[in-house]
Amino acid sequence: MRRSFIVAAAFAGLVAGGSGYVLAQSAPHGHGTQPAQSASTRAFIAANDRMHRDMAIQYSGNADRDFVAGMIPHHQGAIDMARAVLQYGHDPEVKAMAQAIIAAQEKEIAEMRAMLARLPAH
Repeated sequence: MRRSFIVAAAFAGLVAGGSGYVLAQSAPHGHGTQPAQSASTRAFIAANDRMHRDMAIQYSGNADRDFVAGMIPHHQGAIDMARAVLQYGHDPEVKAMAQAIIAAQEKEIAEMRAMLARLPAH
């Protein structure tokens, strides 16, 4: 009798814990559940979504090419987020960092595009 109770209690715990896991896994990741989003939040979400979509590259098997091809949209995402800070932010130090990020990332994107042009696609 005691053993069946322990097994039943363990099963109930697994079901309860498992259903919580399933609920957590089925909920939208990150930003989908926020009620009223500010313009800055919408800008960050759009930048993040675009970056992740564009980072889903077609892999070539050439590690150098794949790295550069994936990093270009990653850097562009940083630029887009920094631009959102410039548009909606208020802190001078954060805005200065955003400006520096834009300048550095734009330079690196230009360098990576030149690399990508010369790297074989296989």
